[in-house]
Amino acid sequence: MSKITTKDGTRIFYKDWGSKKAQPIVFHHGWPLSSDEWDSQMLFFLGEGYRVIAHDRRGHGRSSQTDTGNDMDTYAADVAELVKALDLENAIHVGHSTGGGEVARYVAHAEPGRVVKAVLIGAVTPMMMRSESNPEGLPPELFDGFRASLLANRAEFYREIASGPFYGFNREGAAVSQGLIDNWWRQGMMGGAKAQYDCITAFSATDFTEDLKAIDVPVLVMHGEDDQVVPIRNHGARAVKLLKKGTFKAYEGLSHGMASTHPDLINADLLAFFRS
Repeated sequence: MSKITTKDGTRIFYKDWGSKKAQPIVFHHGWPLSSDEWDSQMLFFLGEGYRVIAHDRRGHGRSSQTDTGNDMDTYAADVAELVKALDLENAIHVGHSTGGGEVARYVAHAEPGRVVKAVLIGAVTPMMMRSESNPEGLPPELFDGFRASLLANRAEFYREIASGPFYGFNREGAAVSQGLIDNWWRQGMMGGAKAQYDCITAFSATDFTEDLKAIDVPVLVMHGEDDQVVPIRNHGARAVKLLKKGTFKAYEGLSHGMASTHPDLINADLLAFFRS
């Protein structure tokens, strides 16, 4: 397996497919998943001639099960080390959910020439949790509940998320995919419980407002209108207003996991943005 070792000794697993001369696309997964979340996108864009790269965030998937450094600054620093190790230039960074926050934090501080475009899909930007600066955010008690559920029975908690709000399978008339549920659960259980516990704070309490304002490259913000995990009104619709070169695309009736439930639709829109 391909891995790099970061400055603090953490081993980061990554996939790197395609010609090293092709334009790179770097995919950033959501909590508590792994780079496997991007299978449909990586195979599609590999077929379109791109170099596709995805890593397992520290503490997730096949990377080291870290008990420290499970915060957004360190996540972004890990990405910077991966980008440098692979010598990526003019890359497109695509992040989903927590991965969207990671993209915002990394791209805002990336070395010149490293990034040409970015995409935020159902991203946690600009901020999830309610605070004085984010009065319309989600209540802190919700994330306290996440942590309590993870401590009590991580396996059952992850099963409930995957079979319910993540893909919108709790909606009447939903076309439920047991394969997606099982794959979500598999990815979640691969990672370390301590890192995933800490990551709840990283994705809920980090304020990405200044990161979004600092990004100079074009950014496509994609969000499902029926996203029950990261509500569109307080995220996609707000995030795009903070970007210098932002474009917003909302998807009627689609869920937080729309890139997996509707890959043909999402991939086509991504390709159009990449080629624009």
